[in-house]
Amino acid sequence: MKRDLSILLANARRLDVPLVVGSSGGSGGNANLAFIADIVREVAAQQRLSFNLATIEAEPTREFLLERYRDGRFHALANAPEISEETLSDAHRIVAMMGPEPIADAIAAGADVVLAGRSSDAALFSAIPLQKGLPEGLVWHAAKIMECGGAAVAQMTKPEGMVCTITEDYFELEPVSPDQSCTTTSIASHALYETANPYRMREPGGTMVLDNVEYEQWTQRAVRVRGSEFETAHYTVRLEGASLVGYRAQVFGAITDPAILGNLDEWLETAKEGGWGSALRTYGAEIMDSCDVQYHVYGTGAVAPNQTGPSNGNASAQEVALLMIVTAPDEDTAAAVAYQMGHTILHYPVPQWSGLVSNLAFAHSPHVTRLGAAYNFVLNHSVELEAPDEIFSFDLEEVSV
Repeated sequence: MKRDLSILLANARRLDVPLVVGSSGGSGGNANLAFIADIVREVAAQQRLSFNLATIEAEPTREFLLERYRDGRFHALANAPEISEETLSDAHRIVAMMGPEPIADAIAAGADVVLAGRSSDAALFSAIPLQKGLPEGLVWHAAKIMECGGAAVAQMTKPEGMVCTITEDYFELEPVSPDQSCTTTSIASHALYETANPYRMREPGGTMVLDNVEYEQWTQRAVRVRGSEFETAHYTVRLEGASLVGYRAQVFGAITDPAILGNLDEWLETAKEGGWGSALRTYGAEIMDSCDVQYHVYGTGAVAPNQTGPSNGNASAQEVALLMIVTAPDEDTAAAVAYQMGHTILHYPVPQWSGLVSNLAFAHSPHVTRLGAAYNFVLNHSVELEAPDEIFSFDLEEVSV
């Protein structure tokens, strides 16, 4: 992060153009935002840079969320979990995904560098063009492509940027790299990326409508796009929340024994029971009842549930990988249970063999990896706002040497 920000800050100030960073620190929570702001100040001091820095927090107060929830102004998105007031009160962290308006407001107030908390990726690129009054449909469509950088080229052999020019009638995209090019197919197909519907894409203030879009190969490397539209709607922002469920440890190993692979499902079920029983005898029911153990078999359904594997008729398979994840109330318990169960499965009997067997080939030693804290998403909802900046105010400070 410091490396990238050092390059971006130095060149943005050299060119005297705004630098906008969204979803700062990864998730865009207040702690993440503060972490990135500290890095920016450190880089500024080292490079002797002076500028106005705006930070925009994206964690609504729990009081605000409870009020809107009670007023019926929450809306469940697809496959949203059931929630209650306790969900909003007890979640470890809740962020709201801001639109472009708070970013544009910060720039209008004189910010040279804007660090935003959780934000729509497209909002980072739409903020300034919308501020200048360019057509919403073109701006949002261009921003949706630009937020992925050079990913909309014909073949992305290396991750690089894209240059976008927006006018009243069209927008034009051209890769930074002279070795790469955009085609009408590569630009049009980007509407399939991270979207449920390639013709309708929801943003905080409305929906991109791409039914009547035209793509034109303008040069060998550049594509022009016309006809993008935007339907305004009541302003809503998406909420993302996470709750701590415990601490995780994993065991990862490969199975190559043809005797096991020929009857994997049955053998693995008995091995799981053996592993649980061994840990139960060692640590007792109270500890084991507090643990959750999950298994994923790569090569037979870990990613694609209907994938053909050795246990359902693919006799040519030579190996599968077994991933076991233990979740427990604390890190040491998770690791201890993973060791106990992993060791039992490693040596669990195979009916075709006599004596001691070793069933798993481990990728590294020690074979138990502590994964740290584990969280579950507890929100997939939107909330109505009275105004785009209702919960997103910015702080402006002067950073100087």
